[in-house]
Amino acid sequence: MNNDAKKLIDRLAREHSLSKEDYAFLVRAQDEETAAYAGALAAGVRREVYGTDVYIRGLIEIGNICRNDCLYCGIRRSNTHADRYRLTEDEIFECACEGYTLGFRTFVMQGGEDGAFGVDSICRTVRRIKRKFPDCAVTLSLGEFPREDYEAMFAAGADRYLLRHETADRTHYEKLHPAEMSFENRMRCLRDLKDIGFQTGCGFMVGSPFQTPETLAEDLKFIETFRPAMCGIGPFIPQKDTPFGDRPAGTAEQTVYLLSLLRLMQPKLLLPATTALGTILPDGRERGLAAGANVVMPNLSPLSVRKKYALYDGKLCTGEEAAQCIGCLSRRVQLVGANIVIDRGDVKS
Repeated sequence: MNNDAKKLIDRLAREHSLSKEDYAFLVRAQDEETAAYAGALAAGVRREVYGTDVYIRGLIEIGNICRNDCLYCGIRRSNTHADRYRLTEDEIFECACEGYTLGFRTFVMQGGEDGAFGVDSICRTVRRIKRKFPDCAVTLSLGEFPREDYEAMFAAGADRYLLRHETADRTHYEKLHPAEMSFENRMRCLRDLKDIGFQTGCGFMVGSPFQTPETLAEDLKFIETFRPAMCGIGPFIPQKDTPFGDRPAGTAEQTVYLLSLLRLMQPKLLLPATTALGTILPDGRERGLAAGANVVMPNLSPLSVRKKYALYDGKLCTGEEAAQCIGCLSRRVQLVGANIVIDRGDVKS
């Protein structure tokens, strides 16, 4: 094992901060021994803060219509092969009702930036879910909006907002997105969300095109300084109908290693083991949990649309990641010494 890497990992666990140069060094220094060492430390930190608890979120993919044209995304505006759909307010509410019966106490409304499903509809749906289930949290992951729209969503009762920044390096961002999308606006949205009072989440792709140790170091330093409540990271997986359809995927090994570094950096972070991680490796989510993650997000969307929400190729959509198979998922979580709990799963104060 690289002794310099071990010293940096120990310092991160102790001080929760490194320089960008040190983060880049740790990215380059990743090997099996280094990752195992970081993972063991991170698992211990997670146990100190959250015990053996793993929180579940019921994911409701409300629609795959999007005005944006991100080069990596299967639901990008230019993808004429996408089978588009938009759930109604009643359908979203019915998903939440089923989820509550199954034991979910957080619902995540996620979708493309669909101008037709506007802020009024979002707010009505949030209020309806919160009236019916006041003991539950609602997370939104619906993209960029003006500050006043975010304020309306918060006033309607939304508790959390997840907006993945994808990369904290401006030049890298511009290589992944069309010219009409703005790095400055993405960062403005994240600042507004946190300032309004949301439990705010961000996140990045691992192994995306043009990514370097330096761009990953920018991501790690951004998360260290921004201090989100949640951070969702997953491997880049290409989608065949996008400009990046022939690019190599990111790796589960690097994703798991970075999850460990994030746990050491911010011990109280809500850190999902994502569906993308489970897609690229059959036991990917279990590895993520063993290395410091503490959230899983089974799918509550209607079965008829799960395959249509194809951000990338090969997405898991009808197996043990399905909310209806929560017992199967629970047994797999227990294999890594953790337990799914029925709880809102808020970030520790």
